[in-house]
Amino acid sequence: MRKPFIAGNWKMNLTHIEATAFIQDFHYDFKNKNNCEICICPPFIALRGIKNIIDADKINVKIGAQNMHWEKSGAFTGEISPEMLKALKIDYVIIGHSERRQYFAETNETVNKKVRAAFANDLLPIMCVGEDLKTREAGNAEDFVLGQITECLEGLEEKLAADLTVAYEPIWAIGTGRTATSEDANTMCSAIRKKIAGLYSFATAESVRIQYGGSVKPSNITELMSMPDIDGALVGGASINVGDFLAIINY
Repeated sequence: MRKPFIAGNWKMNLTHIEATAFIQDFHYDFKNKNNCEICICPPFIALRGIKNIIDADKINVKIGAQNMHWEKSGAFTGEISPEMLKALKIDYVIIGHSERRQYFAETNETVNKKVRAAFANDLLPIMCVGEDLKTREAGNAEDFVLGQITECLEGLEEKLAADLTVAYEPIWAIGTGRTATSEDANTMCSAIRKKIAGLYSFATAESVRIQYGGSVKPSNITELMSMPDIDGALVGGASINVGDFLAIINY
């Protein structure tokens, strides 16, 4: 049985001071009635501060980064290495988010490098895939997404793939208020699971958790989580509102 996994991607929001206030307010009202795994992914500047509070107060929440480089060090101005995240004892790292692909020229090849570097440094990747509206309307969404899966996992050992989280995030639903129907989202997540089974094995595919991301909010989380192949959510805007994020966790 796969444990539900809810992750909050704060994107470029909240100062380190606001982040500290968030985690304190969150902890005060935190209940986890579904026994989900919870991860908060703040901007880099807040990672250390939030990690310290989580550890000191023994909050049952994991912490993740929103991105990283694949090299361990070097002349890559503005980048963060997997070794740096490992030294902070970060749990997860989001890789290949559509905004990284759209605005910062990330490709399936760079995502593949980052996924393998994450595992090599004891970080668990949340690997994002998803199609744009033009691709979906052309009827090519599934082929496109499964192509991403194939290229992003190239060369990854099966024993590592079993610990992967895949976030299916249709680009046309991110930050737009539009959401894929729960049935459409589940159909794609099921196709992703079958693809992973083909690349590795049925057992590995059954271990991989597949999140849905794209305008997830309290009003749609219950229906999404009722789907058999949706194991959680990668939450954007709603994750920086304490009340909304708690409502999502307690769907």
